Amino acid sequence: MSRHTPKRYDQAYFDRWYRGKHATDAKTLARKVAVAVAVAEWHLGRPIRSVLDIGCGEAAWRKPLLTLRPGLHYQGVDASEYAVRRFGRTRNIALAGFGQMQQLRLGPPADLLVCSDVMHYVPGAELKRGLQGFAELCGGVAYLDVFCREDEITGDFQGFIARPRAAYRKLFQDAGFTALGSHCYLSPVCDSPVAALERL
Repeated sequence: MSRHTPKRYDQAYFDRWYRGKHATDAKTLARKVAVAVAVAEWHLGRPIRSVLDIGCGEAAWRKPLLTLRPGLHYQGVDASEYAVRRFGRTRNIALAGFGQMQQLRLGPPADLLVCSDVMHYVPGAELKRGLQGFAELCGGVAYLDVFCREDEITGDFQGFIARPRAAYRKLFQDAGFTALGSHCYLSPVCDSPVAALERL
């Protein structure tokens, strides 16, 4: 199937990739969440209060985030009509495509912006358009989990776009973000000092 064929993020997709043998186990996800929260709180100098999860699907990050910080405000965004119809109210998921992030405003900038396992499926023009809105959506740290051409990956290859890591580094830099390591990036609106050796 062509990589340009639109993916169907319906119940069958989530059943296969998020509940079957391919699903990330809860402990691995919890470690990812803990890293993202810790880095954001280090740079903000306080506990995070809000998270914007772009391309959240069924909001897998919501539960471990609320386990760590029970009082935070979680806002998910996804292009899957199925996910929003089924979990929109109970998990606070709004319907929007990646390219709409430039226009998306769901409140003040989030302390932590999450975009995990999404961008390597987004076509180039839409990716650039959506990333232009990230700086206004993120007031602290962004966790941008992306697989590149150089990675050895397994899993869902339908629609996977194997961009080189240099392309993503340039895209994130052009959007104003500073690479901190472990998929974490400092927002251009966060005034936390970053030492030379923290930058990648």
